Amino acid sequence: MIATTPPPSLREKYGERYRWLLLISVMVGVMASIMSSTIVNVAIPDMSHYFGLGQERAQWVSSGFMVAMTVSMLTTPWLLSRYGYRRTYVGTMVLLLAGGVMGGLSNNFSLVLVARIAEGLAAGVVQPIPAIIILRAFEPHEQGRASGIFGMGVVLAPAIGPSIGGVLVDMFGWRSIFFMVVPFCLLSIWLAYKFVPVTAPGGVAAARDTGLDWRGLLIGTVGTLCLLNGLVALRGDSVIESVVLLTGAVVALIAFIRFQRHLTATGGAPLMNMALFGYRQFAMGSVVAFIYGAALFGSTYLLPVYMQVALKLSASHVGTIMLPAGIVLAFTIAIVGRLADRKPTWLLVSIGLALLALSFSLMFTLSLGGTLWLLVAFATIGRIGLGFILPSLNLGSMRPLAKPLIPQGASAISFIRMLGGAAGVSLCAIALEWRLAAHGDSLDRATSAARLAAFNEVFLMLAALCAIALLAAWQLRDKPASPHTSSEAS
Repeated sequence: MIATTPPPSLREKYGERYRWLLLISVMVGVMASIMSSTIVNVAIPDMSHYFGLGQERAQWVSSGFMVAMTVSMLTTPWLLSRYGYRRTYVGTMVLLLAGGVMGGLSNNFSLVLVARIAEGLAAGVVQPIPAIIILRAFEPHEQGRASGIFGMGVVLAPAIGPSIGGVLVDMFGWRSIFFMVVPFCLLSIWLAYKFVPVTAPGGVAAARDTGLDWRGLLIGTVGTLCLLNGLVALRGDSVIESVVLLTGAVVALIAFIRFQRHLTATGGAPLMNMALFGYRQFAMGSVVAFIYGAALFGSTYLLPVYMQVALKLSASHVGTIMLPAGIVLAFTIAIVGRLADRKPTWLLVSIGLALLALSFSLMFTLSLGGTLWLLVAFATIGRIGLGFILPSLNLGSMRPLAKPLIPQGASAISFIRMLGGAAGVSLCAIALEWRLAAHGDSLDRATSAARLAAFNEVFLMLAALCAIALLAAWQLRDKPASPHTSSEAS
């Protein structure tokens, strides 16, 4: 029996295939949100030149999006409960569409940042929704397959997007990449009115009397901003500022946890239910998700910059190089999705992290006169690793959760992964500037072996992060028996 009960007319009209149509409908919107998060990276050098920006300001095009996306993920359970699936989903697509149009038409960098923040807010709300649908609308023996098919479709966006985006940047300039999300948004809105139910999770009617935990959201936002600005302040001589901001991030984290626990104890509706972390598998999966997010999004920011400013490749060339790796990733996810129904999470995630670490480590073997097929091969190894992680980590972490906690779990683990991603983008930018200065180089000069060495050292840092996450993934083997079985989460 499908846990998410659609309106009778939809269920009767489409029958058993309805849950697949629903999944495909939200997949289009998530593809648009992921495309908006990754495709802008191929346009950063052109955008920097157009607005006369330094590396520090230019990277906020990526990290500003990440901050907005990270924080807004915490609001997904409340929005679904208050407005239902359809209104929440359509609202995010309208906001994403507006951000794309505004960014493409902007002549001021501040407006570009506002557009990116709007896109980030929309992307953050929509991305936890598919995990909720998969765990509620599909039986346990179908969840891995559904996750694999969904993942295969979603990764085609960042696989094909940079290739098309690179060509667009070379032909029409950086503005064109903002408009790429427009057709996806329009299609997703049309599909939403056909297949997405108006109900809240669990098939119940949306309840307008539920209030958002604004204080928790404010604390979470302040903590996230303190963390990222504290990392940025590590550059140069801003040591005191950095210490103050990072201390503020720690204080905000403690305050957030205490307030969420207090709200739960007094019968309120917390932004993040701390009972989630009483499930060992979810707690360890969250550790992996944070580190994995830092490595994934840090490298997503770093790779296009590396290829354009260190190897001096054009934007279209960058997209072409990444295309084969993206296609391999799509098929890997589809295969591993089926394995996720039978194989333990720790094994699949560990294999993925090991391959991702290997991919970063092999970057050290590249040279300025080296062949590009090696770069393609190394990127492909990393994408195969991602293919092992993506469909298995969320399912393995959330399957033990009680049914009422599934929306909170999807939101929380997405928030933690994206918080790691936002930190990873800043960390890579900081480490790159630090290593460039150590080698006596800068991005304003012609490329050199010293610049290549600086990039390689940042890739080695990402490999080390994956190795740490690997240690956490192994701990997933030793989970104790839980009173909540996976059948309860179906």
